[in-house]
Amino acid sequence: MRLAALFTAVAGLAVAGGSVYFARDYLALDLAEAQSSREDKTVSVIVASRDVKFGEAITAQMLTSIDWPRDSVPEGVFNSSIDLLPEEGRDPRRARRQISQGDPLRNTTISDFGEKVTIVQTLAPNTRAMAIKVGAETAVGGFVTPGDRVDVVLTQGREETLRAVTILQNIRVVGVDQESNELNETPGVARTVTVEVTAVQGQRLALAQMAGTLSLSLRALEDERSVELETTRLSDLLYDSPAPEAPEKPRSVVRVRRGSTDVTETPVN
Repeated sequence: MRLAALFTAVAGLAVAGGSVYFARDYLALDLAEAQSSREDKTVSVIVASRDVKFGEAITAQMLTSIDWPRDSVPEGVFNSSIDLLPEEGRDPRRARRQISQGDPLRNTTISDFGEKVTIVQTLAPNTRAMAIKVGAETAVGGFVTPGDRVDVVLTQGREETLRAVTILQNIRVVGVDQESNELNETPGVARTVTVEVTAVQGQRLALAQMAGTLSLSLRALEDERSVELETTRLSDLLYDSPAPEAPEKPRSVVRVRRGSTDVTETPVN
């Protein structure tokens, strides 16, 4: 009887141990399949761990990796930080434009190793950078910063012929004096504002600077509309009531009577 009980106990332990063993293998296999499935659906992408300024050298401290859905990976991203960091003694890569925290680093926003980074690399295709002389009163009190969009207003003439007309609309500011970092939100009184224009817009801007005074009108963030604007003249702003007509003065006349019915009148000035 004791032998049968001992045999039953050993058999039970064997069955339980086998069940645990097979369950462990099953769970491990299921976990591996899930991990493999997740890896098939995502890919590691290098993103900025903090804001990166225009022209700043790329270092390991500003990089991190995240899993990105494989079917929506942006073009030109980097999958390893090794591709972004220089070998010892080699010049670094630099940011061609400002990169916000969490944005993926791309070959269009990062220079080659040792490549010079200039404001030209921030321009859209077929555009130019052109400078405008401004002051506090013509540059929105100094509140224009790189990345803002503005309208350019020309004021020309003197006294009665004074007039204003908007010559360019929705123009991007790429630099203020020597500052081109779009992350810089600190306003300052500028002397020169550099804007992004097409070749035709550049010609209009050059003529306008010679013809009169240019002022910048800061646009709202989401306002990209271009509207038809007419020239405003000083006379449009001034309203004068018409002067009352002077009463006609009575005229002096000389009457000459000849006979009983013949009378003539001669005005006397």
